[in-house]
Amino acid sequence: MKIPLRGLALAMAVASLSLALPALAQDVASFEKRIKVETLDNGLTLIVMERPEAPVFSFFTHVDAGSTQELAGQTGLAHMFEHMAFKGTDIIGTTNYVEEKKALEKVEVTYHAYDIERRMLARHDDAKVAALEKAWKDAIVEADTFVVKNEFGEIVEREGGVGLNAGTSSDETVYFYSFPENRIELWAYLESERFLKPVMREFYKERDVVFEERRMRIESNPIGRLIEQFLAASFTAHPYGWATVGWPSDLKSYSASDAKAFFDTYYVPSNMVVAVVGDVKADEVIGLAKTYFGRLPKSPKPEPLRTVEPPQTAERTVVLKDPAQPFYIEGYHRPSTYDPDDAVFAVISDLMTAGRTSRLYRALVRDKKIAAVAAGFSGFPGDKYPNLFAFYAVPTPGHTPAEMQTAIRGEIEKIKTGDVTADELKMVKTRAKVNLLRGLANNQGLANQLATAQSRFGDWRQVFRQVDDIDRVDAAAIRRIANATFVESNRTVGIVESTKMATAPSGGQE
Repeated sequence: MKIPLRGLALAMAVASLSLALPALAQDVASFEKRIKVETLDNGLTLIVMERPEAPVFSFFTHVDAGSTQELAGQTGLAHMFEHMAFKGTDIIGTTNYVEEKKALEKVEVTYHAYDIERRMLARHDDAKVAALEKAWKDAIVEADTFVVKNEFGEIVEREGGVGLNAGTSSDETVYFYSFPENRIELWAYLESERFLKPVMREFYKERDVVFEERRMRIESNPIGRLIEQFLAASFTAHPYGWATVGWPSDLKSYSASDAKAFFDTYYVPSNMVVAVVGDVKADEVIGLAKTYFGRLPKSPKPEPLRTVEPPQTAERTVVLKDPAQPFYIEGYHRPSTYDPDDAVFAVISDLMTAGRTSRLYRALVRDKKIAAVAAGFSGFPGDKYPNLFAFYAVPTPGHTPAEMQTAIRGEIEKIKTGDVTADELKMVKTRAKVNLLRGLANNQGLANQLATAQSRFGDWRQVFRQVDDIDRVDAAAIRRIANATFVESNRTVGIVESTKMATAPSGGQE
């Protein structure tokens, strides 16, 4: 008997799951035995999992602060401090910190004088601005004479570290790399030291680097510009509407003192989770953490964000006209990851947007051949607060954003009317379980999942509970959430309309 390809894929996934389920159960049980969680006296949470399969370990430092914690006028500051965390300390990255400190203080004094004068509206004095700017830049040159460039990174690499990196999102900032197992004490010293005594050296040079990053990601990228405007239209009050990289005027204005103030507020032990996974001894790691991370001064956890996005009551549209590839996106407001229906949104996301088996891909790319890409994501630009469920598509030559809109909404309507088969739902649940197993396969990925779950939910076991929640989702719940969420008044649309297209292509829509 010939089995349809879709049925064959399902059969293979089920067969894979039949092998995976015992392993999953075993992993859950073994995790309970192999993981230790320790909260230090200063409030920092440490998670350690012994995994001696290879003589290496990975870590993931999760700071519960991203761009949503920034103040108006200081957008991009969370990302800016992430860059500063690699610049070293009063010991690392300097030839003479006593003198460097004096020089850096001079940089700040001269910068604030220059910044205030240049932003004067009523009595702007160009000659005075130029003189103050020169004094500031001269102070920077003096401070730079004490800098040992990239010393932190060079120490890590010299001692066998790999994958040194970090990232800032709307919700959090993270730091990670891997080390040989015999470098555990060096890791504890380095990772704690960078948050114990960070130095804002080369701040204004790095600010220029970030500004160039913004230019490449947004100003020079039509889709980047559209997404920035799309989020600003979607969120009128909540900081999810702010660019993580920062608005241009803010990038030109905030100071090293502002970055230090952000650090002092949010980089406190009670706001940090560190996960270590690999060839380590839990008791040893905990002891080292108490010695080194225990040096971080105790401070209260920052207050939660107060701003709540008001309900959207009418469709909003952003159109960017540009001689570029057309693009279409539409987003709908949805609740945060803490909502009881979060798993339902996860299932809808998988059904509609997850790879080549998704409904959007099959309809727009495979069958109609009107799109080169058709996908989406739930939890955009973050998921800690109420966010967006978004769908997007890139038209193929000769097709338009209007066609993408019609096709996407057609697939949404099918979900709303309950057009979800038992096989599809089974496949989604199977994939969730298999993806969990894959995510647990490497130390770095596991450390990431453990730290994030612990930070968000106060319990690393949420990594496994998410799969259980998905397993309980039924077709009625999908229909209920789809009809409540995917409605016109809750929708924001973003379009890149190519100015190269003088006329509508044959078969396209005006």
